[in-house]
Amino acid sequence: MRELVTIQQKLKAPKGQFNNFGKYKYRSCEDILESVKPVLAETKCTLTLSDEMIAVGDRIYVKATVTLTNAEGEKEVTTAFAREEETKKGMDGSQITGASSSYARKYALNGLFCIDDAKDSDSTNTHDKEETQQPAKTPASMKNPVYTGTQLKKAIADMLAAKSRAELEKVWYGNPAMQNDKEFVNACMEMGKIYPAS
Repeated sequence: MRELVTIQQKLKAPKGQFNNFGKYKYRSCEDILESVKPVLAETKCTLTLSDEMIAVGDRIYVKATVTLTNAEGEKEVTTAFAREEETKKGMDGSQITGASSSYARKYALNGLFCIDDAKDSDSTNTHDKEETQQPAKTPASMKNPVYTGTQLKKAIADMLAAKSRAELEKVWYGNPAMQNDKEFVNACMEMGKIYPAS
């Protein structure tokens, strides 16, 4: 789609939010949407966003889908996933779902418009504040975990986005450190039902 190339080149999505705890700027889903609207009008394209709830084991993921449609009806589609937290201080259930939806939509938009947020943290990132406030003794082997929560979320999202058995196996074998993680294993098992071994 020609228009997508134009949008990717012209879109400037500034980091309009600020994390008071970490003292850094970041961009939200809303920042991206506000920035892209003028370019959509210029290219005569429409953008739609939708969410779907997906159960993986005992956890719920929000699957966000972003669809870009040009005047001729051609479409480009991207998806992204975000896991709902079981509980989050100061939030009720609908707020938790809304936050997960916003997170997933942001990363679907990032994928569609080639926005690199690899160095960004999210507004809710507390830089392990909870752990540092508790003076618990940590075994030496646990001080440097093999993977982070963010890496786990990305690996599970990659797993859920797999479109074939080969892609599924690529994610599984590409993340050996997570192969004992319950959530990662559950995601693989659920996707394995869709793409069984031949």
